[in-house]
Amino acid sequence: MRGPPADLVARLRKLDCCAVSDALDQLKLGGVVTGLFTQGSGTGRISGRVITVKLGVGQPKDAPPKHLCTTAVEIGGPDDVIVIEQRSGVEAGSWGGLLSLGAKTKGIAGVVAHGPVRDIDQAIEMGFPIFASGYTSRTARGRIVEIGTNVAIAIDDVAVSPADYVVADRSAVIFIAAANIREVLETAERITAKEDAMAKAILAGTPIGTVMGASYEHMLK
Repeated sequence: MRGPPADLVARLRKLDCCAVSDALDQLKLGGVVTGLFTQGSGTGRISGRVITVKLGVGQPKDAPPKHLCTTAVEIGGPDDVIVIEQRSGVEAGSWGGLLSLGAKTKGIAGVVAHGPVRDIDQAIEMGFPIFASGYTSRTARGRIVEIGTNVAIAIDDVAVSPADYVVADRSAVIFIAAANIREVLETAERITAKEDAMAKAILAGTPIGTVMGASYEHMLK
């Protein structure tokens, strides 16, 4: 049975990208991608387990071909984020309005696309979160095809595998290997607790230089 451990996704949803990035630094792990934005949808943060899709040029793997990304939507659910690699160099939408509607209907948490998306206004209207590198009006038809679903992909210089984890907000998109998720969560939760205590001290009137000088520079050690 596919499906992530629900407690891991729930814990990840409580963390922002800066805390997770700090945890990766402390653990000497990679996974941070910048330059993928919410495209003005104002949907904030998404977290979940990764369903990968690889797009490119050539012949579709299915005959007759299925529309790209539909398999990912069909197998997805509320704890999933669809992550798309579209680095063919062809300007063509890697995601569109009907796909957003289908994913929204399934309760899928959102989409991360390394490549242009289209019908972004429709996604905004329905409140479906999309992080992408740009817009286009150009259809995928006759331009790009699906190479595979739940295959290894690369987003920027980060290798992403099916069932890895992702968190995205306005600061970054961060991928966490499934093998590292528990350690990253524990570390990020400790960092968040320290920052919460520092915030309370500042609100209580402790000078910010005292708070940050005593703790901030050393909190990742």
